[in-house]
Amino acid sequence: MPSDAVGSPVPESSAAVPPLIRRTEIVPIALVALVTIIVIGSLYIAKPFFLPVITAFVIGTMLAPAAGRLEQHRVPRALSAVLIVTLAFAVVAFMVALIAAPVVEWSGRLPELGAKLREKLQFFDGAIALWRQTQAALGSPDNGAVTPIQFPTIEWMQPTYEFLSPTLTETLLFLVTLVLFIASWKDLRRALVMTFAERDTRLRMLRILNEIEGSLGSYLLTVTTINCCYGIATGLICWLAGMPSPAALGALAAVLNFLPIIGPFVMFVILTLIGIVSFPTLGSGLMAPLGFALLTFVEGHFITPAIIGRRLSLNVLAVFITLAFWTWLWGPMGGFLAVPLLIVALVLKEHLLPDDAPNLPGGDDK
Repeated sequence: MPSDAVGSPVPESSAAVPPLIRRTEIVPIALVALVTIIVIGSLYIAKPFFLPVITAFVIGTMLAPAAGRLEQHRVPRALSAVLIVTLAFAVVAFMVALIAAPVVEWSGRLPELGAKLREKLQFFDGAIALWRQTQAALGSPDNGAVTPIQFPTIEWMQPTYEFLSPTLTETLLFLVTLVLFIASWKDLRRALVMTFAERDTRLRMLRILNEIEGSLGSYLLTVTTINCCYGIATGLICWLAGMPSPAALGALAAVLNFLPIIGPFVMFVILTLIGIVSFPTLGSGLMAPLGFALLTFVEGHFITPAIIGRRLSLNVLAVFITLAFWTWLWGPMGGFLAVPLLIVALVLKEHLLPDDAPNLPGGDDK
């Protein structure tokens, strides 16, 4: 064969190479995933420590501006921290006392209330029988005779109380950390800023801390005001509908509304059950739940977005996923911390990953 027939090597061409992920790109992704798993596992396992500490940091950042204003009126920072925490604890204790009295009364009447509820919902027995007949026709095992609707007994109260109430150690850790954090927040801010050597980095850190403090403080003040009005409106609806203990139901609605999405749904279920048990007819028992549903729709779609939306643009899907994650991780307190932690993440994203970063080329770019 002639010598010029010998093939020459094909030059390397990046256009012909498929867009595969290189090994140098897999390693950082794997490290990030591994660190994320370790952090989540640590937060879940060490919940008795991390939950009260992080809750104290978040609430302390929200209450720090109030301590700063008291300090401007020549009140010592440590005394301001004690006064603010004492006042906040007194408000929480008042709300708990307002809700606890009817709950204790209703808990003692659970067998009677369960019998009334079972009697009111007897018309569902036919639907249950039809469902079981359908299961039997499809080959599912038939359990025999139709049984009425079964309701849980008082045994659920102890595990529910253990799930909702923190231990004494966690409460003390939270209170002490909260007081010390508010008292030393000014010095902590200065130490965090002065950690960096470059002036531009210090200014960026200062802007981040100022925006986090302002956003969380504004969120707490705005949401607390909205929830108080929400609870008063719920109490008025319950009073007009003739529901028992309307003040306690209003306070419960205000507290549960700190948990977006989940809280109003739980409150609607509670009002529905109480209404069905307390009134002779189903229509009269559903008046308060329907009024509450209308109030929740107006508050969630018009009032809260109009007030908070201008300051904090939160995506509904992001709020829902964040709420589901932190509720799964830390229970009800995790749900309370979900939105503040999302706000902190958004502030960090805006300063560390600004929107004026280079964009990826689109399909229309030439």
